[in-house]
Amino acid sequence: MVAVAQSGTEADTTDGPGPNLVIEVAGEANGRIVIDLMPDVAPLHVKQITTLAASGAYDGVVFHRVIDGFMAQTGDVQYGKTGGDLSMAGMGGSDLPDIPAEFSEVPFLRGIVGMARSQHPDSANSQFFIMFAPGEFLNGDYTVVGHVIEGMDVVDAIKRGDQARNGSVSDPDRMDKVTVAE
Repeated sequence: MVAVAQSGTEADTTDGPGPNLVIEVAGEANGRIVIDLMPDVAPLHVKQITTLAASGAYDGVVFHRVIDGFMAQTGDVQYGKTGGDLSMAGMGGSDLPDIPAEFSEVPFLRGIVGMARSQHPDSANSQFFIMFAPGEFLNGDYTVVGHVIEGMDVVDAIKRGDQARNGSVSDPDRMDKVTVAE
């Protein structure tokens, strides 16, 4: 297993073997985020993400839960599409099956991308989150799928949610277009 090189509290921005997830963000934040996915660390999760991205499932999905100093969560292809009722955003997944946990030794640092899940470790599906800051309490309990190699300034600009509502965002930013680059 290859771990992400780290410098202090931030993941290394060196592009690994990929594939890369390229996210065009629109809203208050505008720009491009490139995530180096790590199939050597989480092969089943990376396959699911790339399958969903290649099919266009992530296009138009909002950043529904954004907690300042913690993370920005997105990827609910069932309930998180712009133009629809977003009241259930964060509760859905995709038509693909849930994925068994692929926990690793890779620490949750700034720029790390992890898979969201319910209380059950084997419940990850389509949702993922990008860390604004280190989150050591997640280490070994959530699957790491990649790290941001370009566009942390865009991540930092994503509209924050209401702390009193667990980061729920009114008029959220969105992933306009998501593609996979080998």
